[in-house]
Amino acid sequence: MGPRRARAAHLAEGLRAYGLIAAMWVRSTMTYRFSFAMTLLSNFTATLFDFVVILLMFGHVRGLGGFTFAEVAFLYGTTSTAFGLADLALGQVGRLGKRVRDGTVDTLLVRPVPVLAQVAADRFALRRLGRVTQGLLVLVWSLVILDVTWTPLKVALVPVMVMTGGVIFSSVMVAGAAFQFWAQDGSEVTNSFTYGGNTLLQYPPSIFAGDLVRGVVYVVPLAFVNWVPALYVLGRQAPAGLPGWAAFASPAVAAVCCVLAGLAWRVGIRSYRSTGS
Repeated sequence: MGPRRARAAHLAEGLRAYGLIAAMWVRSTMTYRFSFAMTLLSNFTATLFDFVVILLMFGHVRGLGGFTFAEVAFLYGTTSTAFGLADLALGQVGRLGKRVRDGTVDTLLVRPVPVLAQVAADRFALRRLGRVTQGLLVLVWSLVILDVTWTPLKVALVPVMVMTGGVIFSSVMVAGAAFQFWAQDGSEVTNSFTYGGNTLLQYPPSIFAGDLVRGVVYVVPLAFVNWVPALYVLGRQAPAGLPGWAAFASPAVAAVCCVLAGLAWRVGIRSYRSTGS
């Protein structure tokens, strides 16, 4: 078997293992359906407060950085949905540092299943659908009230933005998990890019310092989650001096992020030293 086929087989094996482990945790969760409904509702409500802050803000101002309420709601909806999908699928990788500290990574290594699939699917939290649902509702509402001249290209860009945004956030989560092989207490560093990045992207780039905007465009490309494509949809200029065609570069950026995250994970797991070594 060639190296390309071997990688494809390994990926398929990992996805299958992830699905089986996640399904096991879903069945366990649904055993107590009322409890699940309550945790889902609480997750939905907790994330809703982020949007309530924006509502209260626009109760006192007509615009924010030159953006209307509908435009800010669009930014909020796109990044919240994308982040919610990533958090649902891979949010558990943030617990890797604890596993490294207590030595349970050793248990994962001896199983005939990719370690990343095991870490990502462990204790799969279906309640995180609350964040996805809340973000999606705001996104749909913003699409209804937006004053935008829609074209087929802009319509197609919205779901692409959400899906590629989820991939970019997922890549950052995996890279952050790889970092925890060395810094076992590094989860907060990752959270500053994931949860912090999600909060940052909920607001227009015009209210932030230029250096910060350039950082999330050229260094950690979180701006391609929604700022860059969303500004094209809204008929506004791309941030940080990017050309207009950059609005369609999110899939390519997501692919590069996946490759880099995969390399970081491979280096991290190869550098791991058992607690008994």
